Amino acid sequence: MTTKALPFDELVQSSERRLLRLGLMLSGSLHTAEDLVQAVFARAHRRWDQIGVLEHPEAYLRTMVVNEYLSWRRLLKNREVPLAEPIERPTTEDLSARQAQRDATWQLLSGLPRKQRAVLVLRYYEDLPDSEIAEILGVAPATVRSNAARGLATLRENLPAEEEN
Repeated sequence: MTTKALPFDELVQSSERRLLRLGLMLSGSLHTAEDLVQAVFARAHRRWDQIGVLEHPEAYLRTMVVNEYLSWRRLLKNREVPLAEPIERPTTEDLSARQAQRDATWQLLSGLPRKQRAVLVLRYYEDLPDSEIAEILGVAPATVRSNAARGLATLRENLPAEEEN
């Protein structure tokens, strides 16, 4: 029994925004996120006859984005600073304190090793269980837990004194 492939352009339209947000959370840069997702879509398009028939092709693309992020060597040397952030609804509150907190968060996350950062983004931003994160990263669930523990410990160590209270 052959399963009909989901049209590539349909999946791009339905998942592009979410994959861009994931790329942004991983890389800290909208431009890098766009590059990551574009590279993934280009690779996926060449193999769409295999990917499109999967039960969850968007999950496969998410894995591809994470793996692409982890493999990009140029990000290691560029240490790109986030230039954009996820789109949010307008608000009337004073945004300066929230923006300062976001900037501090980006700084803390950018200091983590790439795998620890990927684990924390997948766990807390994508809300994935350790077993799925392990599958995406190709490691054991225990490795995911140890990377998360090390990453969180590093974040706690580097918290400014006034934030700890």
